[in-house]
Amino acid sequence: MSGWRAILLLAVLFPAPSWALEFRSIAVDRTVMYDAPSLHGKKLFLASRYYPVEVIVDLASFAKVRDVAGDLAWVEKKNLAARRTVLVNMTLAEVRQTPDDSAALAFRAERSVVLEVVENAGNGWIKVRHADGALGYVRVSQVWGI
Repeated sequence: MSGWRAILLLAVLFPAPSWALEFRSIAVDRTVMYDAPSLHGKKLFLASRYYPVEVIVDLASFAKVRDVAGDLAWVEKKNLAARRTVLVNMTLAEVRQTPDDSAALAFRAERSVVLEVVENAGNGWIKVRHADGALGYVRVSQVWGI
């Protein structure tokens, strides 16, 4: 049997967990992040509500996620939300009133501020909402989680 046929046969006989990459946010404040997909795993740190994470592996009740620092941890899936958020990854992000570098400034957001994703505006911009309700457009290069 050729190599690719053997790999295909193994994939059919032993399906892997979902490997689709996606971004989610933490749904519950003080969510425990573990080193293994078990409540008996070592507790690594606590994540805040709305903190964005990238889902790397999706199991029945746990997900392996990556954070803005590139660190990996396991989290109970019940503590993940579909709500999309991003984290400002530079000293000061400029959020504009329209998706254009020359547009009027809507507000500025400091490093590590979480913004809710409202929509993908295209051309390297996303529409975001600050916790205080302010809306605007930020360059995707100024945030992490998209």
